[in-house]
Amino acid sequence: MWCPEGLDEIEAELLGPMEDLKDKDVLEIGAGAAQCSRWLAAQGARPVALDLSHRQLQHALRIGADTVRLVEADATALPFADGSFDLACSAYGALPFVAEPVTVLREVRRVLRPGGRFVFSVTHPVRWAFPDEPGPEGLSVASSYFDRTPYVEQDDDGNAVYVEHHRTVGDRVRDVVAGGFRLVDLVEPEWPAWNTQEWGGWSPLRGNLIPGTAIFVCERS
Repeated sequence: MWCPEGLDEIEAELLGPMEDLKDKDVLEIGAGAAQCSRWLAAQGARPVALDLSHRQLQHALRIGADTVRLVEADATALPFADGSFDLACSAYGALPFVAEPVTVLREVRRVLRPGGRFVFSVTHPVRWAFPDEPGPEGLSVASSYFDRTPYVEQDDDGNAVYVEHHRTVGDRVRDVVAGGFRLVDLVEPEWPAWNTQEWGGWSPLRGNLIPGTAIFVCERS
């Protein structure tokens, strides 16, 4: 699943035709509990799930990621040899949480084989201008889309415990190119009629009016 809208890789085939996943070496970046990697393994791929969080990878082990290789590492310094993978993917992982996303993109390009594809999804940049509310109060612009100040949550001692960085659509496109990729497609999933869920800033009301997710389909030259 690429996004809260519910776009499924079986339907979208953003990584390529389903039948071509078999025996492919795939790197999932910011894998969390390795949900996507487990699905890839079920399709016959050889996935590696990478995450910076030791706790997330422990959770992956608890829920049965025995068919997936788990790696704890930083996405800005991937611990793999050049040309190790056929494909790479990231569903809301890693890229929104680094100040220099081009560093990640260059690392992903390095570990991909020529012609390899990297697909990643992030919160659609336009949503940064709106309050994170699912109801009508979340439909009025509250801040500048061009304000790139990171969103930061702090603990009681003032230490940052969560940081997310805003990039405009143009920033993301330039990052992809600077990272050595060709942008094949930019997918903005529409909110499907069957999805009646509401959580956080996600809801049918908002989803039918403004995009929630941007998916960048990139290929290594």
